[in-house]
Amino acid sequence: MKDLTRGSIVSHILSMAPPIVVGMITIMICQLVDLYFVSGLGDAAVAGVAAAGNAGFLVNGLMQMLGVGAVALIAHAVGRKDRDDANIIFNQSVVLSVLFGLLTLLGGLALARPYMRAISVDAATIEAGATYFHWFMPALALQFVTQVMGAALRATGIVRPSMLVQVLAVLLNIALAPVLITGWGTGHAFGVAGAGLASSIAVFIGVLMLFAYYHRLERYVAFHPEQWRPRLREWKRILNVGLPAGGEFAMIFIFMAAIYYVLRDLGPAAQAGFGIGTRVIGLIQMPALAVALAAGPIAGQNFGAGNSERVRETFVRAALIATVLMIALTVFVQLAPGLLLTGFSNDPETMRVALLFLKMISLNMVAQGFIFVCSSMFQGLGNTKPVLWSSATRVLTYSLPAIWLSTRPGFRIEYVWYISNAATTLQAVQSLWLLRREFRKRLVTPTENAEEPVSSEPSAPLAREPA
Repeated sequence: MKDLTRGSIVSHILSMAPPIVVGMITIMICQLVDLYFVSGLGDAAVAGVAAAGNAGFLVNGLMQMLGVGAVALIAHAVGRKDRDDANIIFNQSVVLSVLFGLLTLLGGLALARPYMRAISVDAATIEAGATYFHWFMPALALQFVTQVMGAALRATGIVRPSMLVQVLAVLLNIALAPVLITGWGTGHAFGVAGAGLASSIAVFIGVLMLFAYYHRLERYVAFHPEQWRPRLREWKRILNVGLPAGGEFAMIFIFMAAIYYVLRDLGPAAQAGFGIGTRVIGLIQMPALAVALAAGPIAGQNFGAGNSERVRETFVRAALIATVLMIALTVFVQLAPGLLLTGFSNDPETMRVALLFLKMISLNMVAQGFIFVCSSMFQGLGNTKPVLWSSATRVLTYSLPAIWLSTRPGFRIEYVWYISNAATTLQAVQSLWLLRREFRKRLVTPTENAEEPVSSEPSAPLAREPA
């Protein structure tokens, strides 16, 4: 366990962010490798896999319900020096992860084809997406338990083990992808099914590696079978924090689905170009997202310990670092967008859409950085409802105008990206305002703290209870 209530906040962020970003980048690279090899199967296959992958946002929302709840509550317990509570939250989160994983597996297998029919009119795209989804569902189901185990480690200030496991699992996925998709060395090509199967095998191996780490090395939080009996009170605690965060990912799913819906009449090339561009822009934004994710446990431990000023300082430092990163990355994308798209498709129209997407959407990366940091700070404070409100605002301000414009004569794909940028900027402004209000409600100012009597209890709250 690493005590994040002491020492330099910038040092904590910079030491935690690199392992986080390495883990996330390897996952994104894995998705891009899948698209790279699937691209040889045609635009319908690329569009199908990309569209099916968007459903992963919805499943990620369920994962966030557990991961965010576990990070916040375990970090608060660590800040209070309450190891027993940290272990109870961890083990109850594991129980929930198994339950959610099983429900996701069954639901995904049943709903894959209806979902694809809802967002595409091309039969080949529908078939490719449904096939990929069926073979990819075991990976999504298994990721619930890896999410909880990684979240518990991050809450205690430990990020390297999860990163190493992710890297090894992704390297295995990358090695398996060409073998299973195109039949390299075997002569048996599984196509899009091979892409999903490669991911499922790799995630399964990753779960086994994390279990081995917890069994042999982890000491602060651990598996305790006697704590696996369902405790509804603890489930409520976890989900009270996690549900709004999960809803945020559901909003992202709706946002992305709305884009696919708007693009459906423009053909598979438009959807394929958007799918490629989305993966690339996601990869570019990973450093800033890693900074935000590092800030969450730091804020959480300090909030649990009652260190209000360090919570505020965590936001300021993280926001400055993320802004500098996003400005540099925006300049890079504007100068060399084609370099980032090399080799993803041989279709000129697909690449034109992806190139236009990168150049236009990269203009809102600074705003997206503020959204990342604000979201992580709300998680650290243990109140994620404002994140859901701001995400819902983004969905409404994008979806309704975009769908309406798509029905008008002369509709162009550029309009989709204009509205997306405006909606993202509005969400960033709203997130900053909501976080400022949250600080005023839940953090004590230095003047207020000076007027209060000093308590001898280490867990005496300097933070007010949420309204």
